[in-house]
Amino acid sequence: MKTSFYMLSVLAGLTMCNVMAAEAAEISPPQQATPAAAQLCTSCHGAQGQGIGITGPRLAGLSAEYINNQLKLFHVGKRQNPTMSAMAATVQGDNIAVVSQYFSQQPVADIPLQFRGDKVAISDPFEALAFQGDWSRTIPACTSCHGPSGVGGGQFPRLAGQEVSYLKTQLLSWQNGTRKGDVDNMMGNIAVKLTAAEIDGLSQFFANIK
Repeated sequence: MKTSFYMLSVLAGLTMCNVMAAEAAEISPPQQATPAAAQLCTSCHGAQGQGIGITGPRLAGLSAEYINNQLKLFHVGKRQNPTMSAMAATVQGDNIAVVSQYFSQQPVADIPLQFRGDKVAISDPFEALAFQGDWSRTIPACTSCHGPSGVGGGQFPRLAGQEVSYLKTQLLSWQNGTRKGDVDNMMGNIAVKLTAAEIDGLSQFFANIK
């Protein structure tokens, strides 16, 4: 009788484990297979576009609209990078949408969202630039376009958790005019007003939001 009771307990435990595993599988969808058109991208950006340090920035969390537009800017030379220009040239036609959709759908960590106006007094000068801007120099808050905590959306890229050296490189590119392509050169007009210390500080600030 004791042996039978023990066996029943074991079987019940195994059944419960199977049910929990099945529920977990339903909650966590299987990882999406990397489409052929995006496989070359993964060598620098990672299989799920999570980025590989200074080798390649994070694509996960960027909108499909943004990725699509950036590929086209590389095609026409408004964005220039020897490696990316060559890689982007391999993604043409319908594959632009395939690659853009794939990386835009990859997971990113949920972060607490801080909105403009949540804090009235901000002592950190880079956090203040991010959420309040500096209207004495006609610099809008970064989050006015890039969203709460810099999570991005639409035509504006996610800054939160992006690789710090990439953020800095892009701000410098906007500043010196080697990156173009946004409406009315909005980012170029902002970047030229930033000091070297502000570029460093903003890059670190957004990279650390994760």
